[in-house]
Amino acid sequence: MEGSQGSQNIGVSIVLLCAGRSTRLGDNHRHKLLSEFDGVSLVRRSAIVARASQASAVFAVTGHRGPEIEAALEGVDVTVVFNPYFGSGIASSIIAGWQAAYAGGADGCLIMLADMPFISGLDLDRLIAAFKDAGGRAIVQAAGQGRPGNPVILPRSLHQAILDLQGDRGARGVIGNSKLARIQVDIGQGAHIDVDTAEAIVAAGGMLKA
Repeated sequence: MEGSQGSQNIGVSIVLLCAGRSTRLGDNHRHKLLSEFDGVSLVRRSAIVARASQASAVFAVTGHRGPEIEAALEGVDVTVVFNPYFGSGIASSIIAGWQAAYAGGADGCLIMLADMPFISGLDLDRLIAAFKDAGGRAIVQAAGQGRPGNPVILPRSLHQAILDLQGDRGARGVIGNSKLARIQVDIGQGAHIDVDTAEAIVAAGGMLKA
């Protein structure tokens, strides 16, 4: 029941994925997560949004240009998890963040891409509230106009399925193969907008930097 003591005891941690190589940017000298929106780097902006939510903890998984990404996160209350295997694809970063959150006792893990500038703290709180209302036993996925997108919250019961992920594939297969209830929370266009290219960054109001 919403607002019950049981649901309040359900903890959700955020895994913020910041390890990618920005290969679709087409410029080895620039990194999309270091682009700036309103004078703030995208990765820092995303971390601030994550930390402002009702999540118990935020784990920022770094890899490519790790020292610069970590410097951009300085002063934000997140735990940095370096993934030395980031070059193998997104699966290794999800696993690294998941293991940190799992070890911390999280009942659910919200997987958040750091390159989605229109995700708000309110969006994250709505996902977290839906997960808690479901007793921590459902997959909760953001959607926009009826289409599933990101972020997504995965419950602790999917631990082994997450550890079995490989390559450059995210959790889509885990979600599709799971027999758990699936709840969609419509958060609008933000669920589908990431900034993988220079054109997308500019169109979203950002400015390419380093």
